[in-house]
Amino acid sequence: MKIIKYLLFLILILIIAGSIYIATKDGDYSVESNQIINAPAPMLYREIADLSNWQTWEGWSEVEGIEMNLSDKTVGEGAELNWKADEIRDGKITTVSAIPYSQLDQQLIMKTSLGQAEGIIHWTIRPEEKQTLVSWKMAGTLTFKEKLAFALQDRDMAEIFKPIFESSLKNIEENVTRKMEEYSINVDGVTEHGGGYYMYTTTAARFGEVNSKAANMIEQVSIYMEKNNISISGQPFVIYNQRDERNGTTIFSAAVPTPSQVITPSGSEVLNGYLQPQKVVKTTLKGNHKNASEAWERTYRYIEENGLEVNPQGQPFEMYITDPDEVDNPALWITEIYIPVK
Repeated sequence: MKIIKYLLFLILILIIAGSIYIATKDGDYSVESNQIINAPAPMLYREIADLSNWQTWEGWSEVEGIEMNLSDKTVGEGAELNWKADEIRDGKITTVSAIPYSQLDQQLIMKTSLGQAEGIIHWTIRPEEKQTLVSWKMAGTLTFKEKLAFALQDRDMAEIFKPIFESSLKNIEENVTRKMEEYSINVDGVTEHGGGYYMYTTTAARFGEVNSKAANMIEQVSIYMEKNNISISGQPFVIYNQRDERNGTTIFSAAVPTPSQVITPSGSEVLNGYLQPQKVVKTTLKGNHKNASEAWERTYRYIEENGLEVNPQGQPFEMYITDPDEVDNPALWITEIYIPVK
């Protein structure tokens, strides 16, 4: 009997010692994952800040089945996302702080067989040159039961959650990239363009270089107009003085409309021109300008299929309805293409 008492006493001592060890063990945890994404910071912020998007990219569903529910408010402080799962019985994420386009703080509550666990989720979205660094961090303190459970496992919090974070960030990148790649082309048909005066500068380039060169040239013309108090009367555009479809090269003028004729001094890099009123076939491209070549092809095909004839004396041009500096999503950029016809 004494041996049994000694054994029970020893077991009790081990349990107490183990409990003291677990209780004094540091329960603070922090899990973080980062990814550089080739997309504008505002787009990434909106993708993350709107909780209705989460079910399209969150990585938990890849591990176990999750049923998600949203509050009526899905963006900004007070927005909530609730879920139910097999192992994690239920949980909730609530947005507690939001700084547009740069930072997001959320409260995490998980109810498991070990009790209720709480944590803080912190998102940082920071532009880096032409890309964006997205950082996702979760931190909190484990309860005694949670520390005990993890002590009996071969994985800690970071090993469990980091792969989920990394998978989610990759899914976010795919989501935003897909949204940026969306585009549509509509041949609007024959119309009359009224023409008018414009300020311009001219250069030569390959088709693929036109967009970037034109942006700098339009800025140069706009600065000249501002310095010389010349009014702007419309959206900027590019006139194709010559287009060599076979070699993919062009001589073009980057132009900004002005309401009347302007006499420029001798030697000025920025000149004044006049676009004659003309009959044109108009096409609207909604999306990244890299799809412009397809829009031009469709316009020429429309001209041919409808028995029209290109006017060789006319000046084909593209008008940029949206400013990429003001509209971060390329899928929302609008370019109008005008090809003169007889």
